[in-house]
Amino acid sequence: MGKRALISVSDKTNLIPFAFFLEEKGYELISTGGTFAYLEAAGISPVSVEEIIDFPEMFDGRVKTLHPKIHGGLLAIRDNAEHREMAKKHGIEMIDLVVVNLYPFFQQVRKEISLKEKVEFIDIGGPSMLRSAAKNFRFVTVITETEDYERVKKEIADHGDTTEATRKRLAGKVFNLTSAYDAAISQMLLEEDSPNCYPAYLNASYRKKMDLRYGENPHQTAAYYVSTFENGALKDFEILGGRDLSFNNLRDMDLCWRVVSEFSEVHACCAVKHSTPCGVAVGESSLDTYKKTYDCDPVSIFGGIVGANFMIDAATARELNKTFLEIVMAPDFSPEALQELRKKKNLRIIKIRRLVSGKISWVKTDGGMLVQSQDEQLYQELREVTDKKSTEEEKKSLLFALRVAKYVKSNAIVVTNGSQALGIGGGQVNRIWAAREAIERAKEKYEGDLFLASDAFFPFRDVVDLCAKEGIKAIIQPGGSMRDAESVEAANEHGILMLFSGIRHFSH
Repeated sequence: MGKRALISVSDKTNLIPFAFFLEEKGYELISTGGTFAYLEAAGISPVSVEEIIDFPEMFDGRVKTLHPKIHGGLLAIRDNAEHREMAKKHGIEMIDLVVVNLYPFFQQVRKEISLKEKVEFIDIGGPSMLRSAAKNFRFVTVITETEDYERVKKEIADHGDTTEATRKRLAGKVFNLTSAYDAAISQMLLEEDSPNCYPAYLNASYRKKMDLRYGENPHQTAAYYVSTFENGALKDFEILGGRDLSFNNLRDMDLCWRVVSEFSEVHACCAVKHSTPCGVAVGESSLDTYKKTYDCDPVSIFGGIVGANFMIDAATARELNKTFLEIVMAPDFSPEALQELRKKKNLRIIKIRRLVSGKISWVKTDGGMLVQSQDEQLYQELREVTDKKSTEEEKKSLLFALRVAKYVKSNAIVVTNGSQALGIGGGQVNRIWAAREAIERAKEKYEGDLFLASDAFFPFRDVVDLCAKEGIKAIIQPGGSMRDAESVEAANEHGILMLFSGIRHFSH
């Protein structure tokens, strides 16, 4: 008895040459619906599943392969006499090779269509056949990715069949795919009712976008995966020039884009170095905004990345090219700007299509995973807690500083002049050190009014006293310390404006 192959695919890339090869090697081809018609139109002679099971497709194609003559042919253990006898008794013939890729649920779930429409793209028969074939990999070859056609062809051509090692590897791919497929479906159904739902099991559904040269350091391996479910900013970006991206590049890009996405109402630019903002500014024009960002910290920006929430024009591109940068990212680039930036052969030019959209963040621990909602709320209520009250312009300047402080590692202090983050102190083990660092850097560059934001409350009045000594005009902090009254008293003593935001912004 000859071998049989069951083929049912939505992705028909390179299918016809592979099907002709199988037919030439004596395989009887079994197929369904659209795949059957596609093979027949190409001059191949498949047998329909309906003919095998002697039963029609039902319920708009929802039921067509869920039948003992299909799953028995996949699951029967060939060297088990009882299984062979049972198959003979019920007229079940073995199926030796399965080629199935699933309904395009990953593509459809991200579209603006109704839940009812999305549900129709949930494949039932496909995953069932894949799982049956994969479980019986000792005897059955199962293909889910078109890239595996050539490997399977070579082994059949050389040995008459695939090796068990190959069948095992291909079976592993099946369960890798179906687990991601089920995870995406689970996310869709659970998120419909509760965007911040934390289910009993944490499922991941990510597809590899690229292998990376190495991880954070050259001795570490790395790869980049993108969600099959979410439409995030770093999912479908476009590389317009430069070298391949690295692990550290992608981490810095994520932070940089989050910062500029905070300022959708104005031109905003951010420079990042080692996962820390080293310059953030808002401005009136592309060139003005970048120059102000550069001036925040002309030393640290060297070898860093720059992101902007506006189109990069030629004048800005020329200015960018004056500094060694790893990446320039923006929603668009003028043709002249691209021409200018491409003069730097290694500069990575990244076009980002979306604003930040992720609602959940994950942090891996050794043996576990921390999951939380994103820090999206800037403040709860702006409370005037000092005798000195704020003007609208002062409030605007303080909120600019607070928006930046959200993205600086705790303990975080940001000092600004209202449109530039002139001093950024982050990652310190106490707040007074972060404040000294930020104020010192800011005063090196600017002699006018300075505004200070803290990501968390002041445990003591020492930061307020330092601000008074260094001439800081106004402070914004969350409040919530047992010694808040001492900080307010210090601010009143020194005539400093202070606002409480009511929300902490730790970033560890």
